[in-house]
Amino acid sequence: MYSNNELMSKKIVIAGGSGFIGKEIKKYFETLNYKVVILTTKKALCKNGEYIYWDGVNMGAWAATLDGCHAVINLAGKSVNCRYNEQNRRAILTSRLRSTELIGEAIQNTQRPPKYWINASTATIYRHSEDMNMTERDGEIGDGFSVEVAKRWERAFFSFKFQNIKQIALRIAIVLGKEGGVIPELEKIVKIGMGGTQGGGHQYISWIHIEDMMRIIEYVLTDNTKAIVINCAAPNAVTNKYFMQTLRYKMNRSFGITLPTWLLKIGALLKGTETELLLKSRRVYPQNLLVQGFKFNYPNVNQALESLIN
Repeated sequence: MYSNNELMSKKIVIAGGSGFIGKEIKKYFETLNYKVVILTTKKALCKNGEYIYWDGVNMGAWAATLDGCHAVINLAGKSVNCRYNEQNRRAILTSRLRSTELIGEAIQNTQRPPKYWINASTATIYRHSEDMNMTERDGEIGDGFSVEVAKRWERAFFSFKFQNIKQIALRIAIVLGKEGGVIPELEKIVKIGMGGTQGGGHQYISWIHIEDMMRIIEYVLTDNTKAIVINCAAPNAVTNKYFMQTLRYKMNRSFGITLPTWLLKIGALLKGTETELLLKSRRVYPQNLLVQGFKFNYPNVNQALESLIN
């Protein structure tokens, strides 16, 4: 680990960091005495040096921020919580590819390049799986729009080759936290009695507690891994039925209406989203982390939800 004096000089730049995960990274690493700078498309936030404007498309003054930083973390990309019409598909894909290409080009132009470049990816890169765990080594890549986005995103990232920069793609599962992600939304539907099994209920949910997500990033940034791809998921995926049962129990709700697939499709249409987010079975296993000795603080969903539900 680094001494406090060493950490004082370390800077992390987060592209697309004004959302839930980016804010948590900023808060977490500032407690470790890192300086954290966020590149954001939200001009209203750019009132001091902690937030710097970029559009995710064009090179600009923001690129100078990368010079001399310890790490760049790229989380940029349009939310997938939308209808997959032609316009949204194009935006989902191009926002990820262009932001990744842009950061790579900016790094190439730095006098003092970062030591680490971490790029977000997604656990949905694997096929629908109820039968087996998907590891980084043996996981079977799926097909379809979301998988194609993930594949091209990682391909764009690893198309850049740097001798002295460690590049790591994080295949992130569903992140559980109080301040954002799925938990606040799920709490709402449980409270109104709609928190039953979704679809058949046999589909697996791969998840990770926000605290462990932060610890994984810290782990990566302190030279504890040789892997270039990491599944950011707790080691114990659970079925949708079990997850919703556990959530209801933690919220002291004994009843929840089961939502069949046809009803979910209607609800998704009305809310402007897709049922894939609920119905695809993601059974992801963090083999690279476990083999290298990483210990999860929240390996089981019971522990995770206990810590998050008031």
